[in-house]
Amino acid sequence: MELSRREFIKVCLTAAGTTAAALSGLGLARDLFAKDVPENAYRPRYLDLERSGELERREKALWALLESCNLCLRQCNVNRLAGAKGVCSSAETFKVAQHAPHFGEERLLVGREGSGTIFFSNCNLLCVFCLNWEINHRGDGRQTNHAELARMMLELQRRGCHNINLVTTTHIVPHIVKALRLAVADGLRLPLVYNTSSYDSLEVLQLLDGIVDIYLPDFKFMDAALAARFARNVPDYPRHAAAAIKEMHQQVGALRQTDGIAYRGLLIRHLVMPGNSAGTDEFVRWVVSELGPETHVNIMGQYRPMHRANEYPPLDRPLRLDEYMQAIHWAREAGLRNFH
Repeated sequence: MELSRREFIKVCLTAAGTTAAALSGLGLARDLFAKDVPENAYRPRYLDLERSGELERREKALWALLESCNLCLRQCNVNRLAGAKGVCSSAETFKVAQHAPHFGEERLLVGREGSGTIFFSNCNLLCVFCLNWEINHRGDGRQTNHAELARMMLELQRRGCHNINLVTTTHIVPHIVKALRLAVADGLRLPLVYNTSSYDSLEVLQLLDGIVDIYLPDFKFMDAALAARFARNVPDYPRHAAAAIKEMHQQVGALRQTDGIAYRGLLIRHLVMPGNSAGTDEFVRWVVSELGPETHVNIMGQYRPMHRANEYPPLDRPLRLDEYMQAIHWAREAGLRNFH
């Protein structure tokens, strides 16, 4: 049975402590999951950026943004390097909720061996209906250092995963790049997936050009008033998310794959919500108009009320089948060719 993302996290968090302790005590963590990484014709560009010294320069530029934090469009302007926290509740450190091969992601990412998923704690958007509110709002997870994060990436590669899928990334980009450089030195060469809610600054995205292989952004809301109501006061979300996704598309282009596994490009996620609160009809037209009908889109129908959704009608009820089928009709009517 395929697990939802929420179910996957719950199962992994339950098992993680015992498994990690046992492996650590026996000293078997590195060898137990060792696999020969299949040869892949695709070569991530971050390898050349590291070799040239450009990746180090990008990392330094990202750290500088934390001194008066402008990593996202919140523009909190707090000195996170000195321990201050902004809306994302993150200071100079970071937490990981779980890392493991994930088989509930899009099939083009999962393949046979799974997407090597690392879930980071906290979030900069904070939606009232968050399906993973325990880690995104409450901040459940474990404080992690850069060397340990690099080891997680390498473990997922040894386990045969097709990519490194970094989930909820925006607020900790400097940490990710630092850990990436450590992992590259020890042989990492999988495509890097940047999994984001799309409230990202163009400055940060431009620094990620050539580092990220696959962008996996959400486009959550098309209406400014609903964005302000259903996330934490972000009326500018639709405008900035559109600009961010266009920048991502410019960097990596349409999704490319070999043997049914994506290795570079853009794949947009859109969660259909009750009462068309996400503006699905407008969203699919925007994709075709701005990015083209070949753009890959996951039109997701798994919405159910979570966290504080019961306080915000019409989000206080599950999505109906007829609403999801209407969304699929809109996608076809708009001319989208690669939606699933």
